[in-house]
Amino acid sequence: MRLVYTENVVELELPPGHRFPIAKYDLLVEALEARYAEHLFLAAPASREDLELAHDPAYVEAVVRGTLDEGRVRRLGFPWSESLVRRTFRSVGGTLAALAWGLETGSAGHLAGGTHHAFRDRGEGFCTFNDLAVAVYVARRDHGVRRVAIVDLDVHQGNGTASIFAGDADVFTLSLHGGRNYPFHKERSSLDVELMDGCDDAAYLAALAPALEAVAAFRPELVLYQAGVDVLEGDRLGRLRVTLAGLARRDRAVFSLVRRLGVPIVVTLGGGYHREIERTVAAHRQVFEGLLAHR
Repeated sequence: MRLVYTENVVELELPPGHRFPIAKYDLLVEALEARYAEHLFLAAPASREDLELAHDPAYVEAVVRGTLDEGRVRRLGFPWSESLVRRTFRSVGGTLAALAWGLETGSAGHLAGGTHHAFRDRGEGFCTFNDLAVAVYVARRDHGVRRVAIVDLDVHQGNGTASIFAGDADVFTLSLHGGRNYPFHKERSSLDVELMDGCDDAAYLAALAPALEAVAAFRPELVLYQAGVDVLEGDRLGRLRVTLAGLARRDRAVFSLVRRLGVPIVVTLGGGYHREIERTVAAHRQVFEGLLAHR
């Protein structure tokens, strides 16, 4: 089992008071390194060729050169910098490294990624490039995989992913998300399950069970799991009331599904914006400890 990480993610240059918790990535690596160092591996950045499988080459060029217009920068939520370019290439590279290892061994995780708000021609919501979409195309190009299910359990709809794969019968996009939360204009996934504000463990898990059965009926050859933890009670951007215990049950349900199907799984980090960053890190850590136990 490998847990892939990318170096120096915290170097991303953000203005003082920016609400994105960039420090959580390095804190998570530190938390896991103390006990699971033998499972941690450093990933190389993605190539432009990889990125352009899922993204408009003109958009990739604009990101690299820093020529995005003001509107696109505002929708992205990050100011442009050379460190942003380095981070985004590394983030997609981490998911691709986890993909290769997961297909070989059955499971792997990336301690970043899950950038599901990036569209083919633009970024949104702190997501520059869509690592999940790139991974699908690389799985097809390099690994002979045809049918992929993307199980997106972040509290925000995976709108970029849904848009990129609209009309692609060989990709099943599941998004279980807050119905009244960002993005306020939703795209159409293969299956969208909207949750009410204040949704607790029981309601969340009751909604998840039939959604996972729909994934099973699709009979994927690979599952990409966007394991966002912003459904956690107290998350600043979440609005739900799922506990850590409920999150653990969620993850076990997904891991049980892939075990039953006998297919590989690749887990990405996704969102987490708790008022106390330690709570976010603990929730992310629990996901990957659960993945290690799943193997």
